[in-house]
Amino acid sequence: MSPAATPRATTPAYRRLSVEERRSQLLDAALSLFAHRAPEEVSLDDVAEAAGVSRPLVYRYFPGGKQQLYEAALRTAADALEQCFDEPPHGPLTARLARALTRYLRFVDEHDTGFSALLQGGSVVSTSSTSAIVDEVRAVAAERILSHLPVSEPGPRLQLMVRTWISAVEAASLIWLDEGKQPSAEELRDWLLDHFLAVTTATAASDPQTAEVLRAALELEESGGIAASLAGRVLPVVSDAAHLL
Repeated sequence: MSPAATPRATTPAYRRLSVEERRSQLLDAALSLFAHRAPEEVSLDDVAEAAGVSRPLVYRYFPGGKQQLYEAALRTAADALEQCFDEPPHGPLTARLARALTRYLRFVDEHDTGFSALLQGGSVVSTSSTSAIVDEVRAVAAERILSHLPVSEPGPRLQLMVRTWISAVEAASLIWLDEGKQPSAEELRDWLLDHFLAVTTATAASDPQTAEVLRAALELEESGGIAASLAGRVLPVVSDAAHLL
């Protein structure tokens, strides 16, 4: 009996990517590089190598060169950041914010160097277009948070409060990266939630609309939830300090 034939090794069939698939492949490669290296340290050759293609092919899809590629990658990252704040309008407000912050901080963690370069604006490839994209992310984040508040037309104090908190979230994220991601992302998230409740309470003391928003939000809170936890930690401190006022 003749020996069994040795099966031949098969090579996966080559599949030509569509225009959109190829563009997505190049953007994914660029985002991966920009996530952990400053934009000025990434070349088109680096992107081509990471994507497993030639430099001329990168130019075919991004004839504007590195600047066009960077802005397209930044647009993709901005879309992902904006989606972090997509949250169904159900349940306690603090629980919704907690989920949004968890997604936001996960993005910061996964794109640490790129996130720093994006918000600090120190890159040599920063332009008015890239700045506009960053400003849009801030505006969308504020808009999404305001949409969870029971008001049809947020007043100037309420809008200022939310936009100030967004700025605080950005600043805290950058400091967190500078400090080697300490404390943990969960601790940072919880502190930012406390900060939101604190700044909302302070604003409510002088703004009737914010006071209504705070009352409505607290009515949705669960016993032993985030707001109750903060109150339990703050009230003893306030009580001990009352005699100094």
